[in-house]
Order: sequence, then C-alpha cells, then structure tokens
Amino acid sequence: MTRPSSALAFAPASVGNVAVGFDVLGHSVPVLGDRVRAVRTPDRGVRIRGVTGVVTDLPLDPARNTAGVAVSALAGALAPGHGFELTIDKGIPLASGLGGSAASAVAAVVAANALLDEPVDALQLLKFAMAGEAVASGATHVDNIAASLYGGLVLTVGIDDPVVTRIPVPDVIRCVLVHPHVQLTTHAAREILARAISLSDVVWQEANLAGFVAGCFTSDLRLIRASLEDVVIEPQRKRLIPGFERVKRAAMAANAIGCSISGAGPTVFAWCEAPDADAVSRGMAGAFEADGIGTDVWIAPIDTAGARVVERS
Repeated sequence: MTRPSSALAFAPASVGNVAVGFDVLGHSVPVLGDRVRAVRTPDRGVRIRGVTGVVTDLPLDPARNTAGVAVSALAGALAPGHGFELTIDKGIPLASGLGGSAASAVAAVVAANALLDEPVDALQLLKFAMAGEAVASGATHVDNIAASLYGGLVLTVGIDDPVVTRIPVPDVIRCVLVHPHVQLTTHAAREILARAISLSDVVWQEANLAGFVAGCFTSDLRLIRASLEDVVIEPQRKRLIPGFERVKRAAMAANAIGCSISGAGPTVFAWCEAPDADAVSRGMAGAFEADGIGTDVWIAPIDTAGARVVERS
C-alpha cells in the first residue's frame, strides 16, 4: 500500500492530574485541541513551516518546539529515509493548563506516523511525544500526553516503560472547564512545589486516588464525590490562580462532584452530572468575572476519542 505524502492529525486538549493523580492521571477534552500537518520531504530531518491558530509565536526551530522535538525523536529512532515538514494549528491557549504542549507533540507524531511505510503503535508514539513535552515543562510526565493520545480517562504507570490503562467514566459525568484570561506556565507551577510532604497527606491522597478509580470502575458517584479532592498539589498551587477558592466554592454550591486545578493551571475544572453542568459553569465563570477576570468556558463529556488522523493525501 502506498503511504500518503501528507497527513493532518488532531489531538485533543486534556486535564492533567485530575486532582488526585499528579503526573499519572489525565483525561481528554474533545471540544478543543491542536492540529498538525506532516508532509514527507526528500531531505531527512524535521522542519517547521509555520504556526497558526490561537497561538502563533511558537519557535520554528524544531529543537525548541514540542512538535519538532517529538517528530525528531521519531525520526531518530526509526530512520525512515525521508524527512518531515510540520505545520501547527493551535486550538489550545498557551500556558492554560489544558495540555497544549502535549497536544502539539501528540498530533505531530500521529501525523508523521501516518507517513511511515511501517507505522508504529501508540505506546511507541507516546514515548516520542514525551520527548517533546519535556521541552515545554522541564520535566518528563505523561498525564496529558497519554490522555490526548489514547482518549478518555487514562492512568499511566511508569516513565521508561509506561503501562497505560483507560478507566471507564459514568456516562452522566461532564467536565466543566473555565479558563481565566491569565497565564501560568507549567515550569513556574512546578517550581513552587515542595519536595517533601507529610505522611498523613500521602495516605490521604492515596486513599482519594484509589477511591476515585474504584468509583469510576463501579459507576459509584457517591464514592467519586468523596474521593475527588487534591490534598497535596492544590493547596500549594491555588495561590497562583486569582479567586480560586471562590471559584471552587461556586462549583460545589452548584452541585459539582468535585473541583480542582486542571494540570498546572490556571484553568479550573469541575466534574458534575450532566443536568448540573450549565449551573456549575455559570457559577465558576461568574466567580472569576466578579474579580474582573474574563473567561472561556467549555462543557465536555469524558469520551474515548483520542488523537487521530483526519486527512490524508
């Protein structure tokens, strides 16, 4: 079969950590994402042709761009005998806590993979995308990458040899995302984190993670509600997000199941039942806007549509 000379891939945004699973748990957000077109070139190597969309000032140097680094890792490992030209269309705001760097890296490797004579599996693509994410955040973590690539709610165990498991989510659940118009880089949000935490908090967070996962597998909304609380990272990062406590209170007052920081922030997410989603979103956005902070709001199901090729030629 003749491989295409051009492929366009879409990778969804994602909620990293999902409150209780720092760096290991994430879920996709199919209502927005990044698109990357990869074109086969006769000369080896990776070139970035341009960047469009809601962000346009990303580096064109492949060694400094998450998509470029990820595809360079693929090309270096697989030696396909040709090169790649990438065009990035950003649908995810910069430094938003919605996995924008992960989505660019994932969309790039998915598009490049479609041009290979012998395409590789998702686990190999995950490892290539991890190289790109490390450039953006200064650390290797897989929560956003795995969620964007595989879709749905995803638990990833391990870094060098990751094991990826998709966790079912009750159909009634919706994720409300409220993105305040402020920027907070992943690097800055990681820098403030304490390097040691109390044993009691470790036990509490372990119980919350276990309860949350068990609640998802059994569709036990009461258990999910009791468990969806971050006692380790959120207390340290919340001061970086203006009005966070008021936003969380508004979400819970509107019957949210849980509310916390999406990834490194500043986006705040809440899980709720579908009939409550509009009230939760209005309460959260209103709390930000009361402080004079504009917002973008999305309501999304936790479906299993991950990254995919949307066009070949």
